[in-house]
Amino acid sequence: MAKNKIIHSVRYLANEILEAIESEGAYSNILLNKMIDQHKLSEKDAGLLTELVYGVTQRKLTLDYGLTPYVRSPKKLESWVRNLLRLSAYQMVYLDKIPDHAILYDAVEIAKFKGHTGISKLVNGILRNVQRNGLKDWKEITDPIERMSIGSSVPVWIIKKLINQLGNEKAESLAHSLQIAPYLSIRIQDRTVSIDEVRQRLLEDHIKAEASPISPYGLRVHSGRVVKSELFKNGIITIQDESSQLVALFGSLKPTDKVLDACAAPGGKTVHIASFLDKAVEGEVHALDIHEHKIKLIEENTKRLHVTDEVITHLLDAKKSSERFDPKSFDVIFVDAPCSGMGLMRRKPEIKYSLKDTDIHELQKQQQEILNAVEPLLKTDGRLIYSTCTIVQEENQETVQTFLKEHPNMKVIPADSKSAFSPEIELPSTVITPEGYVEIYPDDFGTDGFFICAMEKTTRGEE
Repeated sequence: MAKNKIIHSVRYLANEILEAIESEGAYSNILLNKMIDQHKLSEKDAGLLTELVYGVTQRKLTLDYGLTPYVRSPKKLESWVRNLLRLSAYQMVYLDKIPDHAILYDAVEIAKFKGHTGISKLVNGILRNVQRNGLKDWKEITDPIERMSIGSSVPVWIIKKLINQLGNEKAESLAHSLQIAPYLSIRIQDRTVSIDEVRQRLLEDHIKAEASPISPYGLRVHSGRVVKSELFKNGIITIQDESSQLVALFGSLKPTDKVLDACAAPGGKTVHIASFLDKAVEGEVHALDIHEHKIKLIEENTKRLHVTDEVITHLLDAKKSSERFDPKSFDVIFVDAPCSGMGLMRRKPEIKYSLKDTDIHELQKQQQEILNAVEPLLKTDGRLIYSTCTIVQEENQETVQTFLKEHPNMKVIPADSKSAFSPEIELPSTVITPEGYVEIYPDDFGTDGFFICAMEKTTRGEE
């Protein structure tokens, strides 16, 4: 195959992305978008590239285990060769529309191009064995934790943590659900347009979507390119996960509210919050982030979704927010805290391999520091909404409980209470914990995992 043809082929690009994820800690979603734009891929090729990158990353441990009978010393292989074997084996075992001869031919050509004839022969020999005998079956593993780990491709320490927190059955359901491709979800930014109208107008652009089971402003897309639709271009809709769409609703926002979004980037929640406010009656949201390029992302979002008047951005660490704002400045404060992102393991599967247990304890400390820093800025009777995209108790329940212990003037607004948010919004009871928090796992509705706690500031403990 000619050099130019190889470096523009979908399988070569997939291997390059997998290599960057493993060796450089790159994010799959960012690299995929960059490659699709850079190589001007057709819709069909972009779909295949996405399938290959997500499929291999989601099943990395399963694939490595399955290849063990055919690879004598996997650690001695160069990283790109391991990824090429995973990529090729994934197509042969999990995809049924690509003939083996095409997979083998491309794998050998890529091995020749990136390595030499010896490596191409090694790759060909291993893949011929996979073709003849299949991958080693993880279901034959006798240790139940290792079996769950290899079968779901989730590291053992995470499996143990999930079992301790949720029990065997739920942990297994959650872990295996991470191998199912995520939905593309959209949220209606212009709330004067109904879900039925949005769905009909999307159909006119050949995009099929259905209403979300948990978000009153959300839809799931089944086919078509939303970003090419007139509704997206005109800022009527935006892309946002369904569980994340619930956060702004817990603010029970009024048009006149002064709001702080303490950890705002990239701005998906900020623009949703802003859609409830009205600058004409002095409603506004102050959006903070510590990175200048992320502030630009927020500002781009506000322009596209027509809420620039309501959003004021600040390059500022939330832990230093009292240096910029007076005590009791805000009616509502949102802390969508920095977290391990374990609720995003389906959408960003590389997270599960790079994360360490010690990271969680460091993040818990940061979460508490941010909550402590913003609490003085909240008015009496004001709301503080704490949320994360993780599913572990240390970053959720434990962080909230520590905060409540240190701040007796704060109390939880139970998610199933009448005052939680508008009465027309009703959440499934299964996602509400006995303490009144919202806790959504990736296997519940096929969304990201998410945690939300709404609190209110009382006069209790004040002099």
